[in-house]
Amino acid sequence: MKLEKKYQGVVVPMLTPFREDLTIDEDAVGRIVDSLLAAGAIPFVLGTTGESASIFASQKEVLVKSTVAKVNGRSLVYAGISSNCFSESVEFAKRYADLGANVLVATLPAYYPLNEDQMLCYFEELADQVPLPLMIYNMPATVNMSIPIDLIDQLSYHSNIVGVKDSERGMERLDRSIELWKDRPDFVHFLGWAAQSAHALANGSDGIVPSTGNFAPGYYIRLYDAARKGDQETANRLQAATDELGLLYQKDRLLSQSLPALKVVMSVKGLCGPEVLPPMYRQNENQEAEYVEQVKKKLSQMNIDY
Repeated sequence: MKLEKKYQGVVVPMLTPFREDLTIDEDAVGRIVDSLLAAGAIPFVLGTTGESASIFASQKEVLVKSTVAKVNGRSLVYAGISSNCFSESVEFAKRYADLGANVLVATLPAYYPLNEDQMLCYFEELADQVPLPLMIYNMPATVNMSIPIDLIDQLSYHSNIVGVKDSERGMERLDRSIELWKDRPDFVHFLGWAAQSAHALANGSDGIVPSTGNFAPGYYIRLYDAARKGDQETANRLQAATDELGLLYQKDRLLSQSLPALKVVMSVKGLCGPEVLPPMYRQNENQEAEYVEQVKKKLSQMNIDY
């Protein structure tokens, strides 16, 4: 029987909607949150998909405040506090706690290469100083460092570190992580590698963090439920479907190109506009118009309303 834990489920790394003047579109925040909660998903703001590294601090507060207000106690709210400045991460944590967030998520700082002792000290000090439970976020694609599994396991016994969100690829790493923590009631493993969601959940991972969940959260909820119930045939079928949806905006694109494409998908769905913050930029007008038609065709083929 699957161990029930306080932190589990489908946690969607929510994109950040902007108006044309590049301020937070609070109405769109409400639409996105409603869509996620209606499906049974949990919002995670200010992650990689949410363009957190590009958003001014005061606008981050607007996003957290509007998300918490819209959630209105119906779900947990995860909030990213990653920064290259340690004191700023701590200040974000305190402010988001005051605004009503429930769980904090942090990567390593991205500027200086760190050895394992430095990584350990960083997360221990951060966990000591923040006022909410902390999840470690391993994201080598943006931080350019991998947090070793043994180091995460050492950190897992800190009283204020409750889990890891791991976006690093590699089946050996994934399977070893699950084996280490699946039976730990005090520590959770969330997978940020959406293509292995069914495998991870079937083997004991506690949650998944799929960016495609922004516009198709119901698919991932059904995948999660099927895997948790042992219905691997259904989980694998839904895995294939979600992989196909992910390719819609990820195939042959850098991360900095796939996120603007994801915004276009969301705009077709009527959830938000396509605006992104520098250093990311939209496609030119003709390219975007052509892509909109591709998106509409794919959503229609998969019976996704827009």
